[in-house]
Amino acid sequence: MIDDVLLGITKVGMLAFVVAGMFAMGLKLTVASILGPLKNARLVIMLLIANFVVVPGIMVLVTKVLPMDDATATALILVACCAGAPFLPTLAKLSKSDPAFAVGGMVLLMVVTVVYAPIVVPLLVTGAEVSPGDIASSLVVLMLIPLAIGLFIRARYEGSAATLAKPVNQISTVGLALGIVAGIIVNWSEIIGSVGSWIFIGTLILLAVGYGAGYLAGFGMSASDRRVTSFATAQRNISAALVIAVSLDGDVIVRTLVAALVVPIVLIWLAAELGKRSGGTSETTVEAVEA
Repeated sequence: MIDDVLLGITKVGMLAFVVAGMFAMGLKLTVASILGPLKNARLVIMLLIANFVVVPGIMVLVTKVLPMDDATATALILVACCAGAPFLPTLAKLSKSDPAFAVGGMVLLMVVTVVYAPIVVPLLVTGAEVSPGDIASSLVVLMLIPLAIGLFIRARYEGSAATLAKPVNQISTVGLALGIVAGIIVNWSEIIGSVGSWIFIGTLILLAVGYGAGYLAGFGMSASDRRVTSFATAQRNISAALVIAVSLDGDVIVRTLVAALVVPIVLIWLAAELGKRSGGTSETTVEAVEA
């Protein structure tokens, strides 16, 4: 009974985080500010290579070199193949980076994941069933529609958008906190049971590979933009990975869930540390982008 309640809190909390977070971003930004950074062809190409060639390629190699069980190796490959997480704008905010670039990069990587995962994952993971529709539905309903509504309100009713942005953003923050805490509690036995399975070390390797690849992808850009490219590549789309994992055995789902908890915790800490050292503020960045 308690587990059912905690599971419900986890789902509602993460749902509130994603939907409210996308809505809040739309209230603060404009379409032009989001699309602006993506006009840089070199940046787009490097970001795609980092996310869909370098990270999956290196993680496939890592799973073959390290003595992992099949479930752990499969979970890491699934996570490595899915990019464009709704968590990216939050990491940009914490690290005092460009939120408009974060939203634009997130949408780009999500859309490519919808096409990429159904083609590549079955080649790397035997028995994996990937439905583009299942992945795309969460992208459209939970992320793009709230973002579009926020952008519309921002464009037509700027005063109302400014008033709404703060409380909506607070809902997103509370949802994230509740979702992570409840998720850890309800999955505690699975987390403990995964100790010794290489999933923790493998996830940390994935994060390091993603952050490094993203940092190199942003070569020649400002420090703020390089933080975005780094987090855009380190933060994987766990939701998409879980959609695929359910077509496999239970151990793969458990390992993917463990990775889903480790990734945001580590990146939240890292983003907060970088934000303390950067000296700027995310709100200032928003105003600069909109100007």
